[in-house]
Amino acid sequence: MALLMEAGSEPKTESELADLVAINALKETAALELKEKGNEYVKMGKKHYSDAIDCYTRAINQKALSDSETSIIYANRAHVNILLGNYKRALLDAEEAIRLSPTNIKALYRAVKASLSLNLLAEAQSYCDKGLKQNPDNEELKRLARQITLRKTEIERREAEVSKALAEAKKLVSAIEDRGLKMGRAMYQELIGLKKPLLDKDNILHWPVLLLYAEVMSSDLIEDFCETDMFSSHLDMISFCECATTAWPQISKYSSERICLFFSSCSFDYISNNKNNVWTLEGTPLSYGFPCKSTRLLSHLNKSPKERSVNSRKTKHKNLPKKNIPLGRLPAGRVVSTRKMMVNKAFKCGAWTPH
Repeated sequence: MALLMEAGSEPKTESELADLVAINALKETAALELKEKGNEYVKMGKKHYSDAIDCYTRAINQKALSDSETSIIYANRAHVNILLGNYKRALLDAEEAIRLSPTNIKALYRAVKASLSLNLLAEAQSYCDKGLKQNPDNEELKRLARQITLRKTEIERREAEVSKALAEAKKLVSAIEDRGLKMGRAMYQELIGLKKPLLDKDNILHWPVLLLYAEVMSSDLIEDFCETDMFSSHLDMISFCECATTAWPQISKYSSERICLFFSSCSFDYISNNKNNVWTLEGTPLSYGFPCKSTRLLSHLNKSPKERSVNSRKTKHKNLPKKNIPLGRLPAGRVVSTRKMMVNKAFKCGAWTPH
C-alpha cells in the first residue's frame, strides 16, 4: 500500500501507484478547500485573520499543489500578514510566492507594500520595477512607485538637513573653544528654551542674552547680541519708561545711566565637549526630540551663580568670563538700580516672569 511506502520512494506496483494518485488527489482537494476557507475568513474581518493564516499554512503544508497555486496561497498569507502589521512575515511570504511564480503580480505588489512598511526602499523599488515591467498599467503599483519616490526624497532632504546641522554645530563648538569659553549647564532654561548662539559667515558669534530684573522678577531677552557690540548700545535701546506697570512702580530709577549690570556665570563644573556638542544640536534634525527641561534657577544644584560686574562700554566678547569660569549655556546679566542694589528673595527660587 502507498501509505506504507517510505518517503521519496517510487511506487513499484500499479496498486501502489493508484493509491499514491488517490492520496495526492485527496491532499490537493484538501489544500484547495483550505485555501478557499482561508479566503472566507479574510472576508469575515480582522477577528478571523489568524484563522485565515492557519488555513493557508495547512494548505501549503499539504505540498500537493502546483508551484503557481502554492504561490497564490503564499501571496494570500502575505496579504493577511500585511493587514495584521506583520511586515517581516509578509515580505518572506511574498518573496516565496515570487520565487515559485515570478509573474505573480499580487505577490510583487505585496512585496512592495511590505518592503515599504519596513522602510526597505531599495527592495521596494526593485519589486515595484519588476511588477510594472510585467504590467505597466497597474495603478496600484504606480501609486506605490510614487510613494517610494516621495520617501526617498524625504530621506535625502533629511540627510541634507542633518549634514548641515552637524557641520554648523561643529563650527559653533569650535568657535566657542577658540574663544577660550567653557560652557556650563543650563541656567534659567525656562526663560531661554532652546535658544543658542549663532556663528555668521564672518566667524562672529551672535548670542541671545538674558537680562534679569531681580527686584521685580522680570526679564528681557536680547535675541541677537553680536560679540563685537557693547552692552551700552543695547541698554540704550531699552525704553524702561515704556515698561512701567503697577508691578514696577519705581521704574523711573531704571535707566541706562542708573543701572549696574552683573554677569552670571556658573559656580559648578563646566560640561564636557560631548555634552556641548549635544547642546548645539538641540532643536535641529539631529536632536531626535531632546527635551527642554524647565528647571528653575539652579534649584537642582543648591548652588548660586557667580557674578561679576559688566563694563557696559566694553564689547560682549570682552565681558564673557575666561580662565575656566564656565558660562551657563547662554549669557545672563542681572540688572539692578544703582539707587537700590538689592535682590528680591524670589530671585533665589527662580519664580521668574517670562519676557
